[in-house]
Amino acid sequence: MAGHSYGAWIAAHHAARHPGRAARLVLLDPTQVFGGLRPGYVLRALPMLVRPTPARIRGFLAWESGGAALDPTWLRLQDEAAGFPTVRPVTGPRPDPAPLRRLPVRVAFAGGARCHDPARTAEAVRAALPDARVDVLPGVTHHAMPLTAADAITRLLTEA
Repeated sequence: MAGHSYGAWIAAHHAARHPGRAARLVLLDPTQVFGGLRPGYVLRALPMLVRPTPARIRGFLAWESGGAALDPTWLRLQDEAAGFPTVRPVTGPRPDPAPLRRLPVRVAFAGGARCHDPARTAEAVRAALPDARVDVLPGVTHHAMPLTAADAITRLLTEA
């Protein structure tokens, strides 16, 4: 089972609550799993979250990605998402790491993420899951990770 960002939070909760349903777990720049969000990130995202518009979404993504070249098709999808009806995502506490210790866990952090401190959050993973394989991918940002680190992610997903 694998997930990125909020998807990693969902994957970690599922794996923790339903032992035996996942053979291994890959978490890509997980948010709210091993640490909280930086307050500055939340403040920067707030206008986009409260009243999403294509311009606000693109502005936020440009800031977070540090000007990385983002896929035009993906950006158009983000523009379209601004018009979707908004529903609050399911959020809550961090998942209990104890059940995750029974699984092979691989965690990769975006080294340039602005949502959290990647090095500090990687240390929190190592403390909670001593057998987990943890990587920090340099030069990658949180929202650009699936696009700009596709080769590294493929390796993470396919390594035994």
